[in-house]
Amino acid sequence: MQYKKLGKTGLDVSSICLGTMAFGRWIDEEASQTILYQAMEEGINFIDTANYYGKGQDTEVPYGTGESEEIIGRALKGRRDEVVLATKVGIRMGHGMNESGLSRSHIMKEIDNSLQRLQTDYIDLYQVHLFDQNAPLEETLRALDDVVRSGKVRYIGCSNYAAWQIMKAHGISEKMNLEKYVSVQPQYNLLSREIEQELLPFCESEGVGVMVYSPMARGMLSGKYKSRDDAPPESRAAKGERLIQNYFTERNFELVGKYRELAEKNEVSLSQFALSWVLNQPAVSSAIVGASKPYHVTDAVNISDWKWSPELIREAENIN
Repeated sequence: MQYKKLGKTGLDVSSICLGTMAFGRWIDEEASQTILYQAMEEGINFIDTANYYGKGQDTEVPYGTGESEEIIGRALKGRRDEVVLATKVGIRMGHGMNESGLSRSHIMKEIDNSLQRLQTDYIDLYQVHLFDQNAPLEETLRALDDVVRSGKVRYIGCSNYAAWQIMKAHGISEKMNLEKYVSVQPQYNLLSREIEQELLPFCESEGVGVMVYSPMARGMLSGKYKSRDDAPPESRAAKGERLIQNYFTERNFELVGKYRELAEKNEVSLSQFALSWVLNQPAVSSAIVGASKPYHVTDAVNISDWKWSPELIREAENIN
């Protein structure tokens, strides 16, 4: 397992980050704890969650209810200091008018709720889940600065931000002497490469850590989907996840076939190939693997140290 500094901080994080969106949603507490403990034994020290993750994501419950954080909190009793723990705030957590977004009111309420569920007195990386157009950035950043100064949070980051949004936030933080976002969490994989245009060059230039989610394109790059109408019974697509459907295009199925051939040529699975491609991008600090089965962790760890040759990088880039 390789470790990198998260942005300009002195914090060492594993190149594989365990994503826990499945905890309490697709898998129960026992299965979740098994995966968490295995990840830690394999050298993964970076755990990513959100207050929203859990049963609250199901369509019949239109807001988060914190199951993922609760499961992690119980599992980490006595082992909290072994991990870098990241969580998020911003998505709706109740029916009330002020139970979503990035206002001071919501942030101050949800940081305490997350700390209680996680059974800890500090969070290593507290991330805003989405850009909030309805909350002034100054208000959000002042609130985040306050939770850092109070000792409840070590560092702050953002998720799903564009380069200009981080730059604007950094400018405000610089002017007002507030904590800066040290990292960003965007979607990035062989089928979704939009962040290469502006976000990745910006992060390299400004020293912002990049922890990418969906490196396997929500399972599309696992190779288990052969066509739009051929989803395995236990897959996310079969269970009705809408976001995976966005990848079901004729062009993407064609690309997946070509990437599978290159993976087989290098004697690795397609999912390992896709993950390793992400890890070999210089700007990427860590890739989030949303494990729901123990072998997801094992497969990711086994490929985490694979350094690609210039020839292999060119082969992958020439696929079109």
